Amino acid sequence: MGKTFSLLSFSLLILILTCHATRIGTSASLHVKPRSSSSSEAKFVKSQTERLIRQLNLFPELDVNIAPADHHYSSELLERRFRFKNVLSESPGASVEDLGHHAGYYRLPNTKSARMFYFFFESRRNRTDDPVVIWLTGGPGCASELALFYENGPYQLTSNLSLAWNDYGWDKPTGTGFSYTNHEDDIRGNGEDVSNDLYDFLQAFFTEHFQYAKNDFYITGESYAGHYIPALASRIHEKNKESKGIHINLKGFAIGNGMTHPAIQYTAHPDYALQMKLIKQSDYDELMELVPQCEAAAKECVPGSRGEQSCITAIFLCEQIFENILSIADDINVRDREKSHYSHVRNASNVYYDVRKKCEGELCYDFSGMKTFLNKDSVRKALGVGDIEFVSCSSKVHQAMITDLMRNWEVVIPPLLEDGIRFLAYAGEYDLICNWLGNSRWIQAMKWSGQKEYGASPSVGFVVDGKEAGVSNSFGPLTFLKVHDAGHMVPMDQPKASLEMLQRWIQGNLSAPGQVEKLLS
Repeated sequence: MGKTFSLLSFSLLILILTCHATRIGTSASLHVKPRSSSSSEAKFVKSQTERLIRQLNLFPELDVNIAPADHHYSSELLERRFRFKNVLSESPGASVEDLGHHAGYYRLPNTKSARMFYFFFESRRNRTDDPVVIWLTGGPGCASELALFYENGPYQLTSNLSLAWNDYGWDKPTGTGFSYTNHEDDIRGNGEDVSNDLYDFLQAFFTEHFQYAKNDFYITGESYAGHYIPALASRIHEKNKESKGIHINLKGFAIGNGMTHPAIQYTAHPDYALQMKLIKQSDYDELMELVPQCEAAAKECVPGSRGEQSCITAIFLCEQIFENILSIADDINVRDREKSHYSHVRNASNVYYDVRKKCEGELCYDFSGMKTFLNKDSVRKALGVGDIEFVSCSSKVHQAMITDLMRNWEVVIPPLLEDGIRFLAYAGEYDLICNWLGNSRWIQAMKWSGQKEYGASPSVGFVVDGKEAGVSNSFGPLTFLKVHDAGHMVPMDQPKASLEMLQRWIQGNLSAPGQVEKLLS
């Protein structure tokens, strides 16, 4: 029987759903915004975050959770077992009452008073030996509860705010959310600080749950977590080699539709847009004129540059490529919709997440039910969060991470591969914002001892239910998977295929069929 997983999910005061900035402006003509002041560029990024919040139908009453210093207990880790009432469907293998579902707060060291909220879902099957999987949503600015209730958590939130069991949840997942602090200085501003907080949490977690410390451990996530995941994997691996703290049995990490190497990924946007017929060849030629300045600016945004103007300038310049693609695509789709080979491409107001889908005005995904559900008195009581308000997205948190947005985190991955730590990169084929083409390019360009062999590896079909659900390339510890019929959020678009992917990858063979059927039998 295939293994199930124990799943960790967070509210870190640092996370978001999307990969990088969303569109602004609607002009169909190609243009380059004039260089602006630092304050103007910061306002540019904030406006993009606020637009994202509207597109997801998330309107938090608070920009960040600031609570009195003595709002919660002073112990390092405070955790409680919980269960939600009235789950509509049965859990396979265990009743809802018997499940090991936990929610807790961790008091972050090296902060004034920050408390990180997390969920922990024990495996539905073999809790003693099954791997522990941590899920991180990206961004930065929205809570990981988005993934928990709409992607790969044990529940799915229905339209009437009831919970239905998710047969393909990854337990057989904070800045925002219920995390809080009493001082804004505690909001994190770069990948190093985030990885340090997560590592400190894991040390406390495995001290509390020592029975899981020996289990295989995997780091997973999507989007801007393409920054956090390599940073955390590198941090854990370094500490393990130094024999410091509790040994965490890190076996691998997986990034879905991630933003990891911005300089390469931004400059792949024109190629992907042309390939998907979102733009014409003449548009492509003009867009490519913007690439050199984006590449040059991104190279100036290097580790140790937190707060420096170079990183802000890089995001401002590289966004010109993306913004112009959306403006051009909008014009083409209005004029040539009937002629397009891609008749599923309807309106540029949604193409950055999934080019097949259409937004209603500014609303692209309606995640508002999550906020309503999590702020219900009965839910807050079950989770033990008191009167802390759930904050879905925060432009303040996004701004705190602004100088980290264009950082290249690919550089920490080769040493992990050389030491046998496995890496899976996967991407839904219809996502524009963190598209599969840009991800495949930085992976192919990554310098490590297996680079040549990986580049020469054959493409192998990933088959689910007798149909090709994706195509993979692999050599040694490195695997890339292009997922069919999926956009930015693969576990939401293809829940069964994503669970098959994780299951088979952990067992070492993406081409082995039938793992989920065994899991659910």
